[in-house]
Amino acid sequence: MTLGGWIVMCLSVGGVTLFLGWCIYRVVATPGAVEHLHSQADIETPDVEEQ
Repeated sequence: MTLGGWIVMCLSVGGVTLFLGWCIYRVVATPGAVEHLHSQADIETPDVEEQ
């Protein structure tokens, strides 16, 4: 592979790796994220009538 190919490959792999790290950091470091977590049992659809 040529030098240009190595540069492009390293920049693209490095960019994707940095983006993945940033996304994981944002998910883990968000304050109050526990209150925003929901499961399927927490979701109430409008067609369910409460009695």
